[in-house]
Amino acid sequence: MVAASDELMAALRAVRSLGLRSWCIGAGAIRSLVWDTLHGFDRRLAVEDLDVVYFDVEASPEHDAGLENQLRSAMPGFNWEVTNQAAVHRWFAAALGQVVPPLASLEEGVATWPEFATCVGVWLNEDESLGVVAPHGLDDLFALRVRHNPLRASLATYRQRVAAKRFGERWPRLLVEMG
Repeated sequence: MVAASDELMAALRAVRSLGLRSWCIGAGAIRSLVWDTLHGFDRRLAVEDLDVVYFDVEASPEHDAGLENQLRSAMPGFNWEVTNQAAVHRWFAAALGQVVPPLASLEEGVATWPEFATCVGVWLNEDESLGVVAPHGLDDLFALRVRHNPLRASLATYRQRVAAKRFGERWPRLLVEMG
């Protein structure tokens, strides 16, 4: 599915060109592509944000903004959001009201996203092969199942997110578990 999406492959190449060691495009871009495909919808990449996550304990807080600017210059048609998972613990409490411990890896960061089906990312290797990070597996994603991941998001936050995202309206075959 990813390899069949010209837009996502171009985005992956743009991120790869940044030279990050541990990175992926994840969350909504991958989830939406899979669910759109399983619903028989147009495979055009239709996401609000293109989430790029990476892990670099030495990167400065300003580094994310610099990477976003590079990606916006290379591919201005996307709303790029770049987040260093090694720095999440520094801003999470102020932004979302919850203290979180430092993460040890990109995989650990991806594992904490609010729904199990969203805990997936893809990167592009130099030989054009794809790599996948899915700490909780891919069963929920391909079974069209939305379930709360309690590793970071509270049940109340998950329920608010599900309501705001309106998953069931866009993908009517989803099974959304409210908790």
